[in-house]
Amino acid sequence: MNYNTEKNNKVYLYGEIVSEAQFSHEVYGEGFYEFKVRVMRLSGQADILPVTVSERIMTEDMKIGSPICALGQFRSYNKLEGGKSRLMLTVFVRELLDTQPAKNPNSVVLSGYICKPPVYRTTPFNREIADLLVAVNRSYNKSDYIPAIAWGRNARFVRNLSVGDKIALSGRIQSREYQKKQPDESFLTMTAYEVSISKLAAFDDDSEFDIDAEFDLYSSSRAYEREEQDY
Repeated sequence: MNYNTEKNNKVYLYGEIVSEAQFSHEVYGEGFYEFKVRVMRLSGQADILPVTVSERIMTEDMKIGSPICALGQFRSYNKLEGGKSRLMLTVFVRELLDTQPAKNPNSVVLSGYICKPPVYRTTPFNREIADLLVAVNRSYNKSDYIPAIAWGRNARFVRNLSVGDKIALSGRIQSREYQKKQPDESFLTMTAYEVSISKLAAFDDDSEFDIDAEFDLYSSSRAYEREEQDY
C-alpha cells in the first residue's frame, strides 16, 4: 500500500538521535532497528521517542548526535514482559527527508475508533483532562492502539464520546515518566508515550470528511504554543 494514500496515521518528526540502534525484529528477511530520538518542544522541554527504521533505508549517518527528519506512522505492538502483555509504541519510519519542511518538529494525524470509554477528570488545580484509546486501522487487517490525552475544551468534548465513535485528531507525540510500584514495595521509573491532542473531530462517514483538509500534518507550531501557555 502506498504510504501517501494512508491518511489515517501520519507522523512527521525532526529531532536528534540519542541512543544506539538496536535490532528489534525481522519480517520476511527484512531487519528493523529501534533507537531513541530527542524532539524539542517550544517550552524548551524534550520528548524522547522510540523510532523504528528498516535496514533498507538506514544510513551510516544514523548515530548518536545526528539529526533525523522523517515521515511515518505511530504504531503499537504487544510485548511479553514478566508473563504479562504490555502495549509498546513506536514511530515507524516510512520515509527519510533531506530537509526540514516544517517548523513544528513533532506532528501526528490519526483517524480511528474509540475503543475504551474515555476517562475524564480534573486535577487539584482544576485542569480538565481526558484519556482515550484510539484503534487505528492498518493494512492486512491489523490495528494500532494509540493512547491520547485531551485538555480543556477538548477534554469536555471527549467525555461525551462512546466506544465505537469515529474520530480524527492531530497533535504531538509526547513522552511522560511515571512511577510504577513493584511487588517488593519499590518503585520503577517507566515511560509512557501518548498523543497530546491539539485538535479533534468526530464524524460518521469518510466520504463526507476530508482529513487532509481538516488536519495538516505540517501544522503551525502556534497551536502547540497556545496549548502550552493555556495549560
